[in-house]
Amino acid sequence: MPSFVALNSVSYSTPDGHSLFQDLNLAFGPARTGLIGRNGTGKSTILKLITGELQPASGDIAVSGTIRMLRQSVRVDGETVADTFGATEALARLARLEAGEGTLEDAGEADWTLPSRLEAALERVGLPALTPERPLATLSGGQRTRIALAALIFDEPDLILLDEPTNNLDAEGRAAVAEVLRGWRGGAIVVSHDRQLLAQMDAIVELTTLGAKTYGGNYDHYQERKALELAAAEQNLASAERRIAEIDQKVQAVRERKAHKDAAGARKRARGDIPKILLNGRRDNAQKTAGEQANIAARQREDAAREAAEARAQIEILQNLSVRLAPTGLPSGKTVLEAHGLTGGPEADTPVVRDFNLTMIGPERLAITGPNGSGKTTLLRLLTGELVPLAGTATIAARHALLDQTVSLLDPERTIRDNFRAINPGDDETTVRSALARFMFRAEAALQPVGTLSGGEMLRAGLACTLGGSRPPELLILDEPTNHLDITAIEAVEAGLGAYDGALLVVSHDPAFLEAIGVTRQISLG
Repeated sequence: MPSFVALNSVSYSTPDGHSLFQDLNLAFGPARTGLIGRNGTGKSTILKLITGELQPASGDIAVSGTIRMLRQSVRVDGETVADTFGATEALARLARLEAGEGTLEDAGEADWTLPSRLEAALERVGLPALTPERPLATLSGGQRTRIALAALIFDEPDLILLDEPTNNLDAEGRAAVAEVLRGWRGGAIVVSHDRQLLAQMDAIVELTTLGAKTYGGNYDHYQERKALELAAAEQNLASAERRIAEIDQKVQAVRERKAHKDAAGARKRARGDIPKILLNGRRDNAQKTAGEQANIAARQREDAAREAAEARAQIEILQNLSVRLAPTGLPSGKTVLEAHGLTGGPEADTPVVRDFNLTMIGPERLAITGPNGSGKTTLLRLLTGELVPLAGTATIAARHALLDQTVSLLDPERTIRDNFRAINPGDDETTVRSALARFMFRAEAALQPVGTLSGGEMLRAGLACTLGGSRPPELLILDEPTNHLDITAIEAVEAGLGAYDGALLVVSHDPAFLEAIGVTRQISLG
């Protein structure tokens, strides 16, 4: 299979000197490849190396064919739909010709198929016809992402790079991305934690602190192969460690026998009933034998230690995100939230939410769903009092916490530890450190200022401060909690929320996540 991109012995370190990978070798051809790995392993960095935005510390990157990249965030300042497609001047040329003001150069370069092709490209990603002059700032984040995707494939490049393409997309947007990839005949590298999207890939590349490994097949096949490989590596490691323990026991037994014989020889030497020359000969022979046995044991232990090291090399030694929650004490029949006729929005003259009614009782699990721009985040802000409603009321009658998409409950100037203490003032230092360690903020990591964290780290810190205290909220409100988490962390959060005994109100576009946390009721907006 021909390669569009080949990374040859590539090494890269972050500006602060942290090594992401050494001597990395990877090749990408005309297949749909999912690039996965934990936060911080360098997935987005690889995409930037391929596009030339970053340069490797060593090694080289060979690129053939045309490449286009869809980034996690779409810039909107001063841009229109036409700007995104790079079609502003070409459309202006057509407008001049239609108005009878065009030049001979305009006539020679005019592409009269452009408007229909733009409309078809937008339709391909599930968007209605939009005027090319429409500013992106007037569209939702999901709509902007779909426009960027349409522009990405507009010129049919050889290889497309997608960095978390379904983040913040509603069900329709996710389906549009999946449909584009389903029909894509070129190469694609997709960085994603969307398990449904990864199930459509032709191959999976897992990036870890040990390097990169390619698995043929989709994400489901990868999970099966990975489980088998890890089980084999763990078995090999356990076997090697048993051998080391057995050798150490034998060495200790030999030492004890030698010590016993030495003591007996010393007693005989003291009594003088055996000639001294004979005792010296026995001692020399015993020391020689003990030395040979020690050398044999050392070689055996070295062999076993090498086998153990090789086995460990197959297992990525990483901290696990452990979400264990203290009981909330929420009574099963308690009403935790009520809303009657709730109406409002960011703009007073155009309320996004109208006449909304809701009652949540006890440990209910409720999901708010709906298309981008339907007011899901606005509704949460109205329910929690962040926005003053134009009409109606909202009452929360329980200890609650809101973890929004920007994790605004954390003070960016404070450390993670200090934020935890501010949110959980009754917890002592031991409880604080233990809770933060469960969320992978151990020792000095807990003293990082929140403002220096990455998106995934920020959300993890928010989860730690919100859920990790000794008195977790009786009502937990989450707005797209999985957007910046890697798959392993998502699965850990799912397990933790599965054990949460409080009420849960969550906005999410991830159906696999909603199913895993046991949502019992859904309300769709829009």
